[in-house]
Amino acid sequence: MTHSTTEVMTGGLVLVVAAGFAFYAAQAAGLSRGGDSYPLTASFRSLEGVSVGTDVRLAGVKIGTVTNVALNAETFRADTTFSVDQNIMIPDDSAIVIASEGLLGGNFVEVMPGGSPFNLEPGDEIVDTQGAVSLISLLVKFVSGSGGDEGS
Repeated sequence: MTHSTTEVMTGGLVLVVAAGFAFYAAQAAGLSRGGDSYPLTASFRSLEGVSVGTDVRLAGVKIGTVTNVALNAETFRADTTFSVDQNIMIPDDSAIVIASEGLLGGNFVEVMPGGSPFNLEPGDEIVDTQGAVSLISLLVKFVSGSGGDEGS
């Protein structure tokens, strides 16, 4: 009888540890933020390097995640939906930019807060957007010498 009790206790302990790990993984991935966030939308010319699950940051601090990305067939822009922590109130004149973590880092969505006393409501659209800048196209422009200062 003691042998089977030990097996049941060990199995229960394994299940508790597995459930704890799953809860931690869901929090780390931002999956448990269902009720304490609100959606906002934005339309970008280019979303290079951004997909569902990409961080949304304000002053370098993660405040949400990208929840949906779709191509608008009429405007040929990337319509994006993202969630923002409910405790963060974003002014309605804010801008949103696709930023890079560095030369080899990934991209993220950065909110540049405005100065308006009025805040965005759930479902509102941030109109002032700046898409991703392609490093390859910048390098091609630099190498091709499009500066125009050569010769005197």
